[in-house]
Amino acid sequence: MRPLVNTAQSEAWNGYEGHHWSDHHDRWNAVNEGFNAPLLAAAAIRPEDRVLDIGCGAGQATRLAARAAHRGTALGLDLSEPMLARARQIAAEEGLSHADFQQGDAQVHPLPSASFDVALSRFGVMFFQDPVAAFANIAAALRPGGRIAFVCMADPSRTDWVPVFGALGDLMPSPAAGEAETQEDHGPGMFSLANPDRIRLVLTAAGLGAVSVTPCDADGLWGRDAEDAAAFVLASGPARHFLAGLAPDTAERARVEVTRSLRKFERPSGVHLRTAGWLVTATRPLARP
Repeated sequence: MRPLVNTAQSEAWNGYEGHHWSDHHDRWNAVNEGFNAPLLAAAAIRPEDRVLDIGCGAGQATRLAARAAHRGTALGLDLSEPMLARARQIAAEEGLSHADFQQGDAQVHPLPSASFDVALSRFGVMFFQDPVAAFANIAAALRPGGRIAFVCMADPSRTDWVPVFGALGDLMPSPAAGEAETQEDHGPGMFSLANPDRIRLVLTAAGLGAVSVTPCDADGLWGRDAEDAAAFVLASGPARHFLAGLAPDTAERARVEVTRSLRKFERPSGVHLRTAGWLVTATRPLARP
């Protein structure tokens, strides 16, 4: 693996968290795939384009980009080798020979200069240790006039699954609430770019222009019913970590509380939770004559 600076994220995504997302990639896609259509529309990928997918995970967005750029290329970049292995497997099964995947930290990965027409990301850009440096590295990999489009988390108060963790009260810390604090300290985390003014400042400082930030919300399918969704949520990395430190009776109470909080989101088709996001676009300025 090439050099990295975000070792904590690398350890998480190459450990349990990465394996959980890889093993359950279909379920995580069901949670997030409502953002695919607006993201691809904003990316405006052309058939000959060379596309970079940042934080590609198990590669669904990369594969969609590869289909759009059917005479070009699509490269997925991610820290997690377990998820990249899954991405390579699925791309091979689908015959997408022009989709490739590399392990790397986008903040420092030696991306070829001015080699991509489009960069995109579905919730993969919130975890940089130094976001200005990371976006500057990505910008340098875009050709002059190239564009970036990504989706990131918005205000946690508008996201349905945040109160699900909040329902646990004093039983265990809320991962979402803890992450939301990063809006204040600007550390890496799922809500680190929740403030649209910060997004504009970061991208401008990274050398990108024509920055646009618009609301983009979508429903995600979290499970067949409340019990199934609760089991899925509590098996994810942060929740599993917190539950491991609880006494068995307290852990059971946590499961009951999460299940109860999910009941109101049940529909005949399953448990649907809305995620509030920002759809962000920007361009690398054209070179001056």
